[in-house]
Amino acid sequence: MVSERDFDRDADLPGEVLPREQWTRTRVGLGERGQLFDWDAAFGRRAKRMVDLGCGNGRYLLTSGFARPEFDHLGVELVPPAVIMGSLRAGQRGLTNVKLAWGDASEFITERASPGSIDEVHLYHPQPYYDREKVLRRQLTPRTLLAIWRALVPGGLFVFQTDNPEYFRYAHENVAQLFQWQLRKGPWEDAPDGRTLRERVARAQGLEIFRAEVRRLELADHEA
Repeated sequence: MVSERDFDRDADLPGEVLPREQWTRTRVGLGERGQLFDWDAAFGRRAKRMVDLGCGNGRYLLTSGFARPEFDHLGVELVPPAVIMGSLRAGQRGLTNVKLAWGDASEFITERASPGSIDEVHLYHPQPYYDREKVLRRQLTPRTLLAIWRALVPGGLFVFQTDNPEYFRYAHENVAQLFQWQLRKGPWEDAPDGRTLRERVARAQGLEIFRAEVRRLELADHEA
């Protein structure tokens, strides 16, 4: 039986745990509902911006945070223990360009992201929800896709990954109106064993991973 604990050891994470006096604060609040997120205030600088919607325990945030210091990384996650674990790991490693926030990732991108304010949006293994009563809980819907398109800078990048083939087809059908679709084959170079905990577990279970990197099409608002 494959257990998530087998794929979530600190020894597998980038960086090393620093002396306590060198730890950084990596938790950030989102404020009141509908309040736009202030990246400059949260990170104390102006830099390129990446958000991981439903970031889980932040494994990819750490990988990218170390590899790309020129980017500010924000992870939004609704499961409190995952936020606590991710922020602790980032803080123990002294990262200043990684922050995690507790909250609804769909609400963040639809209500808290200023137009043209984000360079990259990442979404890994969201729940597919096929039950009619639950389908509206999907993170990837036409509404959220439009919000992602609006939040991205011109030519901005949207990364989507799932181990569910039907959900991937659904994404492809809806993404094409707003983004230039590009299927990505094979593992990520920066994380050959998997960018996220879910990817690592799914691969161990023999599931196929479907990946796409898509670029924002330049459309007028009335065309989107």
